[in-house]
Amino acid sequence: MTLTEIMPSARLLPAADKLKLIRYLAVEIDDGDEVHPLEHGMTYQLQTPQFEAGAADELNKLLNNTSQS
Repeated sequence: MTLTEIMPSARLLPAADKLKLIRYLAVEIDDGDEVHPLEHGMTYQLQTPQFEAGAADELNKLLNNTSQS
């Protein structure tokens, strides 16, 4: 069964059942070997335009162009 086939039925579920489905899927993902969740207390490097020369200006231009469209 594909996601496209499941989504219409999932949209019809009551809120409580949607939450149960979310929990069920989260547990399924958590049990998978290919998922590597973040670990408490660890430090992770995040990419940010803050320290890249000109990156913030380029991002600002892109956002302004998008909002004007």
